[in-house]
Amino acid sequence: MRPIDDSRVVVSLEHAATTVGGRTIWSDVTLQVRAGEFVAVLGPNGVGKSTFLKALLGLQPLSAGQLEVLGTHQGRQNARIGYLPQRRAFDPSTRIRGVDVVGLGWDGDRWGIPLPARFGGRHAREGDERVREVIELVGATSYAYRPIGECSGGEQQRLLIAQALVSRPDLLLLDEPLDSLDVTNQASVSALIQSVCRSQGVAVLLVAHDVNPILRYLDQVIYLARGGAVMGPPEEVITADTLTMLYGTPIDVLRDRAGRLVVVGQPDSHTHHHSST
Repeated sequence: MRPIDDSRVVVSLEHAATTVGGRTIWSDVTLQVRAGEFVAVLGPNGVGKSTFLKALLGLQPLSAGQLEVLGTHQGRQNARIGYLPQRRAFDPSTRIRGVDVVGLGWDGDRWGIPLPARFGGRHAREGDERVREVIELVGATSYAYRPIGECSGGEQQRLLIAQALVSRPDLLLLDEPLDSLDVTNQASVSALIQSVCRSQGVAVLLVAHDVNPILRYLDQVIYLARGGAVMGPPEEVITADTLTMLYGTPIDVLRDRAGRLVVVGQPDSHTHHHSST
């Protein structure tokens, strides 16, 4: 386990804005994400959640303001970022093993078929050791050697998170990782991500439509809506007044029997439409 510097700013935006096709997606966004924080990026379809992640990767330029990622301009430290884009489940006929999918996070940028450790030298041996380490970290040891097409949706997602962690990133960007998972697996994967934040000191930004399955695990939330953003601890941001203002429609925030916050009436909370923004 590496030491965690909770004061280290990993992502910083100041009055940032971005435009796609002549349309301003969001503007005047100011926020900071620190090492070891689990942050959800929330909001209805089309408000720019995926565009937000692309901006952090340097794939979407800003139209105004400033953005720093890992202490420098966007796109310059992508080797220190783990990224899991939106995806659909693997076809059941997919025969590549889970362990090999994870291994692509170590040497997937190299030409050719990865060599076994006994032939590939020190780099390959280090890669094999790291792959085993992250598979254990995400709790996937029992099924990592099965074809990934035979794994359940939750098992596939754990293996893909392991792939994103192989390179020891300082920042992990996850775009809709809970989409298409049932409630049990959503909670399980969310708990896993929180554990990774705590034990590895990785800052995680997770895009989601519905905050309810992940709410209990979060340190901060970023709500994108009406062209801007609000960020803060869940208890401060997830209020009926704030969400009603952001969405422009009545939103209720209740507490269940255990005292946990529950958002009621959130637009698109059960819609799985993938938007380019």
